[in-house]
Amino acid sequence: MTKYIGVLTAGGDSPGLNAAIRGIGKAALSRGMQVIGFRDGFRGLMENRTVRLDGAALSGILTIGGTILGTSRDKPHRMPVGSKTMDMTDVIYENYRNHHLDALVCLGGGGTQKNAYRLAKRGFNVVTLPKTIDNDVAGTDVTFGFDTAMGIATEAIDRLHSTAHSHHRIIVVEVMGHNAGWLTLGAGIAGGADVILIPEIPYDVDRVAEDIRERNRRGTGFSIVAVAEGALPRTAAAEMTEVRAQADNADKKSDRKKAKARLEELERISVGNTLALSDQLEELTGLESRVTILGHLQRGGAPSAADRLLATRLGTACTDLVARDEYGVMVAARGEGWEALPLEDVVGKRKTVPLDHPWIASARQVRTSFGD
Repeated sequence: MTKYIGVLTAGGDSPGLNAAIRGIGKAALSRGMQVIGFRDGFRGLMENRTVRLDGAALSGILTIGGTILGTSRDKPHRMPVGSKTMDMTDVIYENYRNHHLDALVCLGGGGTQKNAYRLAKRGFNVVTLPKTIDNDVAGTDVTFGFDTAMGIATEAIDRLHSTAHSHHRIIVVEVMGHNAGWLTLGAGIAGGADVILIPEIPYDVDRVAEDIRERNRRGTGFSIVAVAEGALPRTAAAEMTEVRAQADNADKKSDRKKAKARLEELERISVGNTLALSDQLEELTGLESRVTILGHLQRGGAPSAADRLLATRLGTACTDLVARDEYGVMVAARGEGWEALPLEDVVGKRKTVPLDHPWIASARQVRTSFGD
């Protein structure tokens, strides 16, 4: 009997999504399966907007960035519909059944894994693939999109060296990563950044300034500071940790709501932290400081060879799982192989940089400052 697979991409776009779609689709077609794509994530599944992923649709997409299916951050259980936010899971399940789907494959990051798990508990046959440039999905060695984004950020830091050197400036480069520092750490080391600031290591701005002044005393009149979006000074990081604990442990609903409101306020304030850091360093060191925010540039363009290979490996593995009727799992990268990891072992967790990670140890040995 022919099997039918539904595929959607959710959350932020990422290099390698099309390679994964191609891997799933071509492997499925070779097994006699039929593949249906849903446009714009879970919203397309709710609105029944589809595209047939046949040989023609899959041809030529391996090297293309983004996703041919489109994406959104809509959640099945909290989806904006008109002026309301509604639980559309029942509508989604009806469309799932009407298409006679044997499996729904969801490609995305941590939020997508959580939404897929909710659907699995409601009776959907779900398989997920880990995608994000932040590399913070729990349970997998690496996510596709990370290698490409790290290469783009590294190239940007490479290019900024020349202007920093020529003008004797501090160049502060903001790299994506609200909660995990993998991208900033990897690009910072590969690009030769003099200071790397990540969420896992709260920094002291005075220490950063002193490290930059020390470089000047040694005759190096410029510095590159790679900073993750979510990197915070010690005082702000301590308050964030305290407020998160209050939100998690509050007995009363009113106290929990108050703590969450304060947390949201602190997160809004932290958005402009890179600009404030640049101003502080200029004042403390007497050196001119300039900011470059890479932003969505890191998510665009053709995927690297490593991401194409990873996405294809995980995509074809996904089809193996569907053929075996093995559901409720994420296809996790394990070395050059893969593992079907139960979604309950993935959701609610985040893979952050361990403080004893070899990358950090190597960076310290080449005199990279972490501001701690």
